[in-house]
Amino acid sequence: MHRIFGSKENIQYCDREGAYVIPVCNGKIGVIHTPKGYFFVGGGIENDESHSDCVKRESHKETGYTVSVKAKVCSAETYCFHNEIGYFHPVQTYYTGEFTSKVSSPTENDHEFLWINYENIKGKMFWEMQNWALDIVNKQYILRLS
Repeated sequence: MHRIFGSKENIQYCDREGAYVIPVCNGKIGVIHTPKGYFFVGGGIENDESHSDCVKRESHKETGYTVSVKAKVCSAETYCFHNEIGYFHPVQTYYTGEFTSKVSSPTENDHEFLWINYENIKGKMFWEMQNWALDIVNKQYILRLS
């Protein structure tokens, strides 16, 4: 399942492919809270790394946990204007996964990892496409287990 947000204009965009994990534990969803808002654990792919390697690297930086990346949930992209980047085209792929062990403290000090009930995070993700992916995870993984 893939969805496009925003409208592509005849402008040069900064493309960025990213990979993210959406962990679910005891009916709660793991998210990162920063001064900008709520995000999934993950980020932009560097060089030729795989999606799984990207998620593992970002998880270590953002949470201090190792992560086991499981099934692909969906992917999305958006065309937007970003205050720091300019015209921006992030393409994000989302996976289920679980944290396996705490190996260090997070290195990104303004990132706080939280377990939040779906009802308390619904519609509050920074990116509209992450809100969409959150709804899919709720329907496919949380409601099914209830």
